[in-house]
Amino acid sequence: MKNILVTGGAGFIGSNFIKYALQNTGFNLVNFDKLTYAGNLENLTDIEFNDRYKFVKGDICEKDEVEKAVHENEIDTIINFAAESHVDRSILGAKEFINTNVMGTHVLLEVLKDHKLEKYLQVSTDEVYGSLPEDKKEILFTESTPITTNSPYSASKASADLLCNAFHHTFGLPILITRCSNNYGPYQFPEKLIPLMIAKTLNGEKLPVYGDGKNVRDWLYVEDHCSAIIKVLSDGRSGEVYNIGGNNEWYNIDIVKLILKKLGKTDDMIQYVKDRPGHDRRYAIDSSKIADELGWKPAYDFETGITLTVEWYLKNEEWWKKVMSGEYQKYYSENYRDKIS
Repeated sequence: MKNILVTGGAGFIGSNFIKYALQNTGFNLVNFDKLTYAGNLENLTDIEFNDRYKFVKGDICEKDEVEKAVHENEIDTIINFAAESHVDRSILGAKEFINTNVMGTHVLLEVLKDHKLEKYLQVSTDEVYGSLPEDKKEILFTESTPITTNSPYSASKASADLLCNAFHHTFGLPILITRCSNNYGPYQFPEKLIPLMIAKTLNGEKLPVYGDGKNVRDWLYVEDHCSAIIKVLSDGRSGEVYNIGGNNEWYNIDIVKLILKKLGKTDDMIQYVKDRPGHDRRYAIDSSKIADELGWKPAYDFETGITLTVEWYLKNEEWWKKVMSGEYQKYYSENYRDKIS
C-alpha cells in the first residue's frame, strides 16, 4: 500500500483521480492543495470522511509545508497535478504560472531527493510539443517530438518537465512524466471549452468561439486519464515520458455544435471572436508507447464521454453556477476548516 501526496487534488483532474484511486486501488491519499480559484473541495464532499483520504491545505512552493505533509503522513510517493493551466490566463500574466508550475515543481523534486521517496509522477501536457500541421493528419506527437512551446503556460510546463528530467539523470531519482491531451468530464472548471459551452448554452448566452473554430484537439475523458496515471505509476519505467491520448481529434467548432445539438439548441448561439495570440492550430497524440509497454488504452469513445459529461452538468447545475459566481470559495472556510487535523 502506498501513501501518496496528491498535489492539486482539489482541481478538476486531481479530484477525479482521488475518487478513481480510492475506488480502484488500496492507496492512502493526501490531498495537498493551496485552494486557488480552480481548487474546489466541493468536488470531494462524497469522500471527505473516507479513512484513506485526508486534506491538507498547503502550497507546493513552500518547502516546509510540503515536508511537513510528507513527514506527518509517511508519504512515499508524490503525484503532481498542481498547476496553473489556463492558456488565456497565462497570456494575461505569466508570473503565477512560472511560480507554481516551475518553482513549485522544483520544491517537490527537492523534497523527493532529500527524503528519498519511492516515486514521483509529473502530470504534464501535450502542449509542450507546440503545434502540428493541420494538413498532415498522419503526424502525431510522440514522446520524442521536440519541445516547442508557444504560450507562457506551455513554456512553464515544459520547464517543469526539463527539471524532472534533469533531477532523474543527475541524482538518479525515480521520476515519471505523463503528457496528456485535452481532458473533459465532471467537475471541470467552466473556463475550459467544453464546460464553458455547456454552461453558456444552459444560461441562454452566446457561445464565444476563437477565430474560425478550426483548431484541432485530441480529447481524453478524465477517467481514462486517471486509469492511465495509475498504470504508469505502477508499471512505468523510471525516467520515461508517457503520452496519454484519447484518439479523438475534433475541431473546436464541431465540439461546440455537438454540445448545442445535445442540448436541443441551434447554431445561431455561436459567436465568433478574435483569436487569442499564439493559438496552436492542432494537437494530436500518439499513445502507442503506453499501449505497447503497459497495455493501456482509453475505455471511453468520445460520443460516450461527451454524453456523460453533458448529463453531469445538467444534473449538477448548482455546482457549476456556484463555481461561475465564485460562491464555492466560501466552502472551505464555512464547512471544512474545522475538520482538518
